[in-house]
Amino acid sequence: MKSFSQLFTRKKPAVYHPSRRSALLKLSLGAGALSFGTLPHYGFSTDKQEQVQKKLGIALVGLGNYSTQQLAPALQETKLCSLAGIVTGSPEKAKAWAQKYSIPQKNIYNYHNFDTIKNNPDIDIVYVVLPNAMHAEYTIRAAQAGKHVICEKPMALSVKEGQEMIDACQKAGRLLSVGYRLYFEPHHLEVRRLGLEKVYGEIKMIEASLGFSMANPNSWRLDKKLGGGGAIVDLGLYAIQGARRVTGREPTSVRAQAFTIDKTVFKGIPETVFWQMEFPGGILSNSSTTYTSYVDRLYATAQRGWFGLMPAFNALGQQGNTSDGPISFKVPAYQQIAQMDDFADCILNNRKSIVSGEEALKDIRVLEAIFQSIESRQEVRLA
Repeated sequence: MKSFSQLFTRKKPAVYHPSRRSALLKLSLGAGALSFGTLPHYGFSTDKQEQVQKKLGIALVGLGNYSTQQLAPALQETKLCSLAGIVTGSPEKAKAWAQKYSIPQKNIYNYHNFDTIKNNPDIDIVYVVLPNAMHAEYTIRAAQAGKHVICEKPMALSVKEGQEMIDACQKAGRLLSVGYRLYFEPHHLEVRRLGLEKVYGEIKMIEASLGFSMANPNSWRLDKKLGGGGAIVDLGLYAIQGARRVTGREPTSVRAQAFTIDKTVFKGIPETVFWQMEFPGGILSNSSTTYTSYVDRLYATAQRGWFGLMPAFNALGQQGNTSDGPISFKVPAYQQIAQMDDFADCILNNRKSIVSGEEALKDIRVLEAIFQSIESRQEVRLA
């Protein structure tokens, strides 16, 4: 199967109180995965937490904005894992991070000696935070080095690549997870519960969109080879997940349209994409993504009411509402705390992550179908 970049060749009032959180646990994550108090707990028991003598060490591969602004700070607050190492091609970054986070020199790697990480018992997990086109290579190499892997989204640039990553981790006996932080976010878990429990009846229509203005025209995200296809790959993934998660179903067909107005900035990639998905039961979703303006919304309308989030997908926090009133949770400073602690618990308890490679591959299949629909200008059946 072609990668995304190969596929796309454009031719011409009452306050709502979230309830039944124990049911949310079973529906969203499976038994033992997540429960709610004022703050989310991360899938591990107090007894297990007390038994942990040493936090699992995570090495961040790639020290860009996401690692710097989100992952590293979150790792200062995790309970089962810690920032133990880094992989970077910049000696300046290596020095600054070593000083800031007290990382020993033996736990600092570059892209030439990365494979020697296999000899380092301080590193249990490798978190791949590189440009999209490098995800498959470094996930496979990390697994071959005997490390468990978290790969940032999108998992891969094709279904074929994604399956190779899954296979490599299985062959190495290592767990693979994808950086889907919102699978652990309270507002998203609540709207998922509202959909799955049919609190407002059968869902009929969904609107899910994410976009922002790309401030840096030199970003690798706008490079077709590194990013794989622009906003639809980077941001559209969230909208796909939003519709899939709220319905609890997989789309059966997709129809997509792409537009590029500023071809001096968006070279070979779509600037804006609109797509529609049909789900079993006649549920319809409509979505958009763009790198030229702001939109951040997940909205579902059902037989007896509506519910949604706006903003829905960004890492700074969500706000929710329903036809009965607001959805509100107190949440941690970083959404990735729960994500990474849950994966550490998966390793400690030998259980599969809810954000496994197989789960992420479902999104890659939809992305491939979107690109196929853009190219063919026809509906693409998924099932």
